[in-house]
Amino acid sequence: MTTGPAGHVARSTAVPNSETSRRTPKRTFLYTDDGVTIDSVYDPGAVVYDTGAPPSGDLAFVIAHGFTGDADRPHVRRIAGAFAQYGAVVTFSFRGHGRSGGRSTVGDREVLDLAAAVAWARELGHTRVATVGFSMGGSVVLRHAALYGRHGAGRGPEPGSEREGRTEAHTDAVVSVSAPARWYYRGTAPMRRLHWLVMRPEGRLVGRYGLRTRIHHREWDPVPLSPVQAVPRIAPTPLLIVHGDRDGYFPVDHPRMLAEAADGHADLWLEPGMGHAEHAAADDLLARIGDWAVGRAG
Repeated sequence: MTTGPAGHVARSTAVPNSETSRRTPKRTFLYTDDGVTIDSVYDPGAVVYDTGAPPSGDLAFVIAHGFTGDADRPHVRRIAGAFAQYGAVVTFSFRGHGRSGGRSTVGDREVLDLAAAVAWARELGHTRVATVGFSMGGSVVLRHAALYGRHGAGRGPEPGSEREGRTEAHTDAVVSVSAPARWYYRGTAPMRRLHWLVMRPEGRLVGRYGLRTRIHHREWDPVPLSPVQAVPRIAPTPLLIVHGDRDGYFPVDHPRMLAEAADGHADLWLEPGMGHAEHAAADDLLARIGDWAVGRAG
Protein backbone atom coordinates (compact mmCIF):
# COMPACT_ATOMS: atom_id res chain seq x y z
CA MET A 1 0.00 0.00 0.00
CA THR A 2 1.13 3.56 -0.62
CA THR A 3 1.26 5.47 2.62
CA GLY A 4 3.72 7.95 4.02
CA PRO A 5 3.50 8.87 7.67
CA ALA A 6 6.53 10.62 9.06
CA GLY A 7 9.09 8.26 10.54
CA HIS A 8 8.60 5.40 8.09
CA VAL A 9 10.33 4.52 4.85
CA ALA A 10 7.92 4.81 1.93
CA ARG A 11 5.73 1.93 0.89
CA SER A 12 4.52 1.52 -2.66
CA THR A 13 1.74 -0.31 -4.47
CA ALA A 14 4.14 -3.20 -5.21
CA VAL A 15 3.55 -6.69 -3.84
CA PRO A 16 6.66 -7.56 -1.79
CA ASN A 17 8.75 -10.61 -2.69
CA SER A 18 6.64 -11.51 -5.71
CA GLU A 19 8.40 -12.87 -8.81
CA THR A 20 5.60 -11.52 -10.99
CA SER A 21 5.96 -8.09 -9.39
CA ARG A 22 9.69 -8.10 -10.03
CA ARG A 23 9.22 -8.79 -13.74
CA THR A 24 6.63 -6.08 -14.35
CA PRO A 25 7.61 -2.48 -15.21
CA LYS A 26 5.81 0.01 -13.02
CA ARG A 27 5.64 3.63 -12.02
CA THR A 28 4.44 4.97 -8.70
CA PHE A 29 4.82 7.77 -6.18
CA LEU A 30 6.73 6.95 -3.03
CA TYR A 31 6.53 8.90 0.23
CA THR A 32 9.66 9.92 2.08
CA ASP A 33 10.11 10.09 5.85
CA ASP A 34 9.23 13.78 5.75
CA GLY A 35 6.14 13.24 3.59
CA VAL A 36 7.38 14.29 0.13
CA THR A 37 6.02 12.43 -2.91
CA ILE A 38 8.76 11.00 -5.14
CA ASP A 39 8.00 9.99 -8.73
CA SER A 40 9.66 6.59 -9.23
CA VAL A 41 10.05 4.16 -12.13
CA TYR A 42 10.91 0.44 -12.00
CA ASP A 43 12.40 -1.43 -14.95
CA PRO A 44 12.87 -5.18 -14.32
CA GLY A 45 15.79 -5.15 -16.75
CA ALA A 46 17.16 -7.59 -19.27
CA VAL A 47 18.97 -9.86 -16.82
CA VAL A 48 22.33 -11.05 -18.11
CA TYR A 49 24.06 -14.17 -16.86
CA ASP A 50 27.81 -14.33 -17.39
CA THR A 51 29.85 -17.40 -16.60
CA GLY A 52 32.51 -15.16 -15.09
CA ALA A 53 30.16 -13.34 -12.70
CA PRO A 54 27.43 -14.28 -10.22
CA PRO A 55 23.80 -14.22 -11.42
CA SER A 56 22.43 -10.67 -11.41
CA GLY A 57 18.70 -11.43 -11.30
CA ASP A 58 18.40 -10.36 -7.66
CA LEU A 59 20.35 -7.12 -8.19
CA ALA A 60 18.69 -3.71 -8.54
CA PHE A 61 20.43 -0.48 -9.47
CA VAL A 62 18.96 2.66 -7.91
CA ILE A 63 20.00 5.72 -9.92
CA ALA A 64 20.40 9.14 -8.27
CA HIS A 65 20.46 11.81 -10.97
CA GLY A 66 22.26 15.13 -10.94
CA PHE A 67 20.84 18.57 -10.14
CA THR A 68 18.11 19.68 -12.63
CA GLY A 69 17.67 16.10 -13.91
CA ASP A 70 14.62 13.88 -13.45
CA ALA A 71 13.46 10.36 -14.20
CA ASP A 72 12.16 11.29 -17.67
CA ARG A 73 15.21 13.18 -18.95
CA PRO A 74 16.83 11.45 -21.94
CA HIS A 75 20.25 11.31 -20.28
CA VAL A 76 18.75 9.59 -17.21
CA ARG A 77 16.86 7.11 -19.40
CA ARG A 78 20.12 6.32 -21.22
CA ILE A 79 21.83 5.53 -17.91
CA ALA A 80 18.89 3.35 -16.89
CA GLY A 81 19.01 1.47 -20.18
CA ALA A 82 22.71 0.75 -19.76
CA PHE A 83 22.32 -0.70 -16.27
CA ALA A 84 19.21 -2.67 -17.26
CA GLN A 85 21.64 -5.07 -18.97
CA TYR A 86 23.00 -5.99 -15.51
CA GLY A 87 19.90 -6.04 -13.31
CA ALA A 88 16.67 -4.26 -12.51
CA VAL A 89 16.73 -0.46 -12.39
CA VAL A 90 14.90 2.04 -10.20
CA THR A 91 15.01 5.65 -11.33
CA PHE A 92 13.29 8.50 -9.55
CA SER A 93 13.09 12.27 -9.53
CA PHE A 94 14.57 14.01 -6.52
CA ARG A 95 12.27 16.39 -4.63
CA GLY A 96 11.66 19.59 -6.54
CA HIS A 97 12.50 17.87 -9.83
CA GLY A 98 10.11 16.67 -12.52
CA ARG A 99 6.83 15.29 -11.17
CA SER A 100 8.07 14.81 -7.60
CA GLY A 101 6.76 17.04 -4.84
CA GLY A 102 8.60 19.41 -2.54
CA ARG A 103 11.55 21.65 -3.33
CA SER A 104 15.18 20.81 -3.90
CA THR A 105 17.57 21.22 -0.98
CA VAL A 106 20.51 20.55 -3.34
CA GLY A 107 21.76 17.40 -1.63
CA ASP A 108 20.54 17.67 1.97
CA ARG A 109 17.08 16.11 2.42
CA GLU A 110 17.51 14.24 -0.86
CA VAL A 111 19.03 11.40 1.15
CA LEU A 112 15.45 10.62 2.25
CA ASP A 113 14.35 10.38 -1.39
CA LEU A 114 17.07 7.85 -2.12
CA ALA A 115 16.21 5.85 1.01
CA ALA A 116 12.60 5.56 -0.17
CA ALA A 117 13.71 4.33 -3.60
CA VAL A 118 16.10 1.74 -2.12
CA ALA A 119 13.38 0.48 0.24
CA TRP A 120 11.03 0.13 -2.76
CA ALA A 121 13.60 -1.97 -4.63
CA ARG A 122 13.79 -4.31 -1.64
CA GLU A 123 9.98 -4.45 -1.37
CA LEU A 124 9.97 -5.69 -4.95
CA GLY A 125 12.09 -8.64 -3.82
CA HIS A 126 15.61 -7.58 -4.76
CA THR A 127 18.10 -8.85 -2.21
CA ARG A 128 21.02 -6.82 -3.55
CA VAL A 129 20.93 -3.09 -4.26
CA ALA A 130 23.62 -0.89 -5.79
CA THR A 131 23.19 2.87 -5.59
CA VAL A 132 24.71 4.90 -8.45
CA GLY A 133 24.76 8.68 -8.17
CA PHE A 134 25.89 11.46 -10.50
CA SER A 135 27.10 14.93 -9.38
CA MET A 136 24.57 16.01 -6.72
CA GLY A 137 23.30 12.44 -6.76
CA GLY A 138 26.89 11.29 -6.27
CA SER A 139 27.07 13.21 -3.01
CA VAL A 140 23.67 11.84 -1.97
CA VAL A 141 24.65 8.18 -2.44
CA LEU A 142 27.71 8.76 -0.23
CA ARG A 143 25.68 10.32 2.58
CA HIS A 144 22.94 7.70 2.23
CA ALA A 145 25.45 4.85 2.58
CA ALA A 146 26.94 6.51 5.67
CA LEU A 147 23.61 7.21 7.35
CA TYR A 148 21.72 4.01 6.51
CA GLY A 149 24.03 1.34 7.84
CA ARG A 150 24.40 -2.00 6.13
CA HIS A 151 24.25 -3.84 9.47
CA GLY A 152 21.65 -3.12 12.14
CA ALA A 153 19.37 -0.10 12.37
CA GLY A 154 20.21 2.81 10.14
CA ARG A 155 20.76 6.31 11.33
CA GLY A 156 18.47 9.16 10.44
CA PRO A 157 19.08 11.98 7.97
CA GLU A 158 21.58 13.69 10.29
CA PRO A 159 24.47 12.21 12.27
CA GLY A 160 23.41 11.16 15.74
CA SER A 161 19.66 11.00 15.10
CA GLU A 162 19.17 7.26 15.57
CA ARG A 163 16.14 5.53 14.08
CA GLU A 164 15.03 1.94 14.17
CA GLY A 165 13.56 -0.23 11.45
CA ARG A 166 15.64 1.28 8.65
CA THR A 167 17.68 -1.70 7.54
CA GLU A 168 15.53 -2.14 4.41
CA ALA A 169 16.90 1.18 3.09
CA HIS A 170 20.55 0.13 3.11
CA THR A 171 22.67 -0.38 0.00
CA ASP A 172 25.06 -3.22 -0.81
CA ALA A 173 27.39 -1.26 -3.11
CA VAL A 174 27.91 2.44 -3.82
CA VAL A 175 29.05 4.18 -7.01
CA SER A 176 29.63 7.93 -6.86
CA VAL A 177 30.28 9.65 -10.20
CA SER A 178 31.46 13.28 -10.55
CA ALA A 179 30.65 14.11 -6.93
CA PRO A 180 31.97 17.05 -4.90
CA ALA A 181 34.08 16.29 -1.85
CA ARG A 182 33.05 19.37 0.11
CA TRP A 183 30.18 21.83 0.24
CA TYR A 184 30.11 25.46 -0.94
CA TYR A 185 32.77 24.93 -3.61
CA ARG A 186 32.96 27.94 -5.98
CA GLY A 187 36.31 27.31 -7.65
CA THR A 188 34.96 26.89 -11.20
CA ALA A 189 32.70 29.06 -13.36
CA PRO A 190 29.93 26.41 -13.58
CA MET A 191 29.82 26.18 -9.78
CA ARG A 192 29.64 29.94 -9.41
CA ARG A 193 26.66 29.93 -11.79
CA LEU A 194 25.05 27.12 -9.80
CA HIS A 195 25.43 29.09 -6.56
CA TRP A 196 23.72 32.06 -8.21
CA LEU A 197 20.90 29.75 -9.32
CA VAL A 198 20.41 28.38 -5.81
CA MET A 199 21.09 31.42 -3.63
CA ARG A 200 19.44 34.28 -5.55
CA PRO A 201 15.65 34.76 -5.94
CA GLU A 202 16.05 35.48 -9.64
CA GLY A 203 18.19 32.35 -9.97
CA ARG A 204 15.50 30.22 -8.36
CA LEU A 205 12.98 31.63 -10.85
CA VAL A 206 15.25 30.53 -13.69
CA GLY A 207 15.48 27.12 -12.05
CA ARG A 208 11.71 26.79 -11.70
CA TYR A 209 10.61 27.97 -15.14
CA GLY A 210 13.69 27.32 -17.25
CA LEU A 211 15.03 24.08 -15.76
CA ARG A 212 11.87 22.53 -14.22
CA THR A 213 13.58 22.52 -10.83
CA ARG A 214 11.94 24.04 -7.75
CA ILE A 215 14.63 25.11 -5.29
CA HIS A 216 14.07 25.73 -1.59
CA HIS A 217 14.88 29.30 -0.48
CA ARG A 218 16.14 28.34 2.98
CA GLU A 219 19.81 27.79 3.67
CA TRP A 220 20.96 24.56 5.30
CA ASP A 221 20.47 24.51 9.06
CA PRO A 222 22.24 22.48 10.24
CA VAL A 223 24.78 21.96 7.47
CA PRO A 224 24.55 18.26 6.49
CA LEU A 225 27.38 15.78 6.68
CA SER A 226 29.73 16.53 3.78
CA PRO A 227 30.69 13.84 1.25
CA VAL A 228 34.27 13.66 2.53
CA GLN A 229 32.97 13.26 6.09
CA ALA A 230 30.55 10.55 4.97
CA VAL A 231 33.07 8.35 3.17
CA PRO A 232 34.85 6.91 6.27
CA ARG A 233 31.46 5.74 7.60
CA ILE A 234 30.61 3.67 4.52
CA ALA A 235 32.88 0.66 5.17
CA PRO A 236 32.42 -2.28 4.87
CA THR A 237 30.05 -1.50 1.99
CA PRO A 238 31.99 -1.56 -1.32
CA LEU A 239 32.57 1.92 -2.75
CA LEU A 240 33.58 3.07 -6.23
CA ILE A 241 34.51 6.70 -6.93
CA VAL A 242 34.48 7.72 -10.61
CA HIS A 243 35.60 11.12 -11.89
CA GLY A 244 36.70 12.63 -15.18
CA ASP A 245 40.00 14.46 -15.51
CA ARG A 246 38.21 17.12 -17.61
CA ASP A 247 35.32 17.71 -15.21
CA GLY A 248 34.39 21.38 -15.53
CA TYR A 249 32.59 21.51 -12.17
CA PHE A 250 34.86 19.70 -9.72
CA PRO A 251 38.59 19.26 -10.42
CA VAL A 252 40.39 16.02 -9.61
CA ASP A 253 41.32 17.06 -6.07
CA HIS A 254 37.69 16.26 -5.15
CA PRO A 255 37.77 12.53 -6.00
CA ARG A 256 41.26 12.25 -4.55
CA MET A 257 40.04 13.73 -1.26
CA LEU A 258 37.18 11.23 -1.21
CA ALA A 259 39.47 8.29 -1.92
CA GLU A 260 41.94 9.44 0.75
CA ALA A 261 39.11 9.70 3.28
CA ALA A 262 38.17 6.10 2.48
CA ASP A 263 41.62 5.01 3.72
CA GLY A 264 42.05 2.20 1.20
CA HIS A 265 38.43 1.03 1.26
CA ALA A 266 37.32 2.65 -2.04
CA ASP A 267 38.20 2.01 -5.67
CA LEU A 268 39.08 5.22 -7.54
CA TRP A 269 38.71 5.50 -11.32
CA LEU A 270 40.04 8.73 -12.82
CA GLU A 271 38.73 8.66 -16.39
CA PRO A 272 40.94 10.31 -19.06
CA GLY A 273 39.07 12.84 -21.19
CA MET A 274 35.79 12.52 -19.27
CA GLY A 275 33.75 15.59 -18.40
CA HIS A 276 30.95 15.86 -15.86
CA ALA A 277 28.26 13.39 -14.75
CA GLU A 278 25.66 11.58 -16.87
CA HIS A 279 26.25 13.43 -20.13
CA ALA A 280 29.95 12.55 -20.03
CA ALA A 281 29.58 8.89 -18.98
CA ALA A 282 30.38 6.82 -22.06
CA ASP A 283 28.72 3.48 -22.71
CA ASP A 284 31.92 1.56 -22.01
CA LEU A 285 32.29 3.26 -18.64
CA LEU A 286 28.70 2.39 -17.71
CA ALA A 287 29.41 -1.22 -18.71
CA ARG A 288 32.47 -1.31 -16.45
CA ILE A 289 30.43 0.14 -13.58
CA GLY A 290 27.75 -2.51 -14.19
CA ASP A 291 30.36 -5.27 -14.05
CA TRP A 292 31.84 -3.80 -10.86
CA ALA A 293 28.44 -3.66 -9.16
CA VAL A 294 27.50 -7.22 -10.14
CA GLY A 295 30.74 -8.46 -8.60
CA ARG A 296 30.70 -6.33 -5.45
CA ALA A 297 27.06 -5.99 -4.32
CA GLY A 298 26.10 -8.49 -1.65
